[in-house]
Amino acid sequence: MVARSWRAGRRRRRAYTICIVSPSALRRPTPSLVLAGVTAELEALADPRRAAGAKAYFKKFEPVYLYGVATPEARGLARRWAATVRGAWTASDAVRFAELAVRRREMETKWVGFFILGRFVRDVPPDILGRVRHWAERGWCSNWALTDAVSSEVVAPLLLLHPRLVGAVTAWHRSPNLWVRRLAVVPLVPLARAGDHLDAAYRVVRSLRADREDLVHKACGWLLREAGKTDMARLERFLLRHGPRLPRTTVRYAIERMAPARRRRLLLATRGEAGSRPHQGGPRR
Repeated sequence: MVARSWRAGRRRRRAYTICIVSPSALRRPTPSLVLAGVTAELEALADPRRAAGAKAYFKKFEPVYLYGVATPEARGLARRWAATVRGAWTASDAVRFAELAVRRREMETKWVGFFILGRFVRDVPPDILGRVRHWAERGWCSNWALTDAVSSEVVAPLLLLHPRLVGAVTAWHRSPNLWVRRLAVVPLVPLARAGDHLDAAYRVVRSLRADREDLVHKACGWLLREAGKTDMARLERFLLRHGPRLPRTTVRYAIERMAPARRRRLLLATRGEAGSRPHQGGPRR
């Protein structure tokens, strides 16, 4: 399971480490041993130049520590290790692994924790939501890429399995924590894309219309755009009614995939009190 390294010396050192901790050599691989193997592989794949370039996609206040491993590589690594522990782990082991991984500094380690936990989501108890919120509040999911990864890999699949939890997640919009508020929105994106829970989607966007954080504005616009894919007429009605009081970034994200003429019409129709709000700069997300 040793991946090709960008530095031969590091590859040789990490290959020895992985050989020691490889779960395939253990009768019952523990979460801590698997984490050691995952970490060794990520270090072997590290690319400092990629890591430096990726930081440009984050705002200055977002703490970002990277090995420089591409997302497809991290997914492939997670897939291999998940296959190795299949049959040996319960959902509790996967939760414990994610708990250990999310406390690590580097983002790719956290990703692998979410990716593997997502493969056990059918057996994970709903109270994992409390842990996810705790991770955000403790600063372990403190940039948009991490909140979006845990949303898509863990929270959204859990909401599909337990629709009654949608209200509990959207209620996170009241949190003083930016990342918890983003978590109130992003897990609904795949649901809204399929035309599900649209009432909850529009409700949470209205609840966050006065939020001051650009990353929340963008998340709300993303959610609206996906909601419009199955009911464009409802999205237009919503924007015509509430658009003047929404952050301008939210409106622009919601309509960016529309035909130019329709987009211009809605931009003009939604000018209002929110239209004069200054845009908070930073990379688009």
